[in-house]
Amino acid sequence: MKKAATTTKNTAAKDAGGASPSRHIDGRIKELGDWRGETLARIRAIIKQADPEVVEEWKWRGVPVWEHDGIICTGETYKAVVKMTFAKGAALDDPKGLFNSSLEGNVRRAIDIREGETIDEKALKALIRAAVELNTSRPKKKSKSA
Repeated sequence: MKKAATTTKNTAAKDAGGASPSRHIDGRIKELGDWRGETLARIRAIIKQADPEVVEEWKWRGVPVWEHDGIICTGETYKAVVKMTFAKGAALDDPKGLFNSSLEGNVRRAIDIREGETIDEKALKALIRAAVELNTSRPKKKSKSA
């Protein structure tokens, strides 16, 4: 798994096509051009407000990913939902009950946002900050050659 850069946000390396991950995400938002694009843009803004040091990535042939010492969450878009999947969501407290998808797994949890739904920004920021805290609190893995 690729580790998050320790530099400031949006400085991830460009891909082979020359576009940065942030530009890919900009393109996805524009390409959608509907409520899903607006929702993805809003989620992105909330993530950046919650963690100004977040690093944006573009992985798995077209999935926006936000990282800070590991994956915080992804932002997938489908016909009926925008899905935020938290990589270690099962380990996070969710007092406001934001997680409403992928509840059966032992690791991930997700939030499906449908057209017209309101995002509880305060609760989402708290969840994002908790994910960052979890990522930064874990000891770094040593390489096998060390």
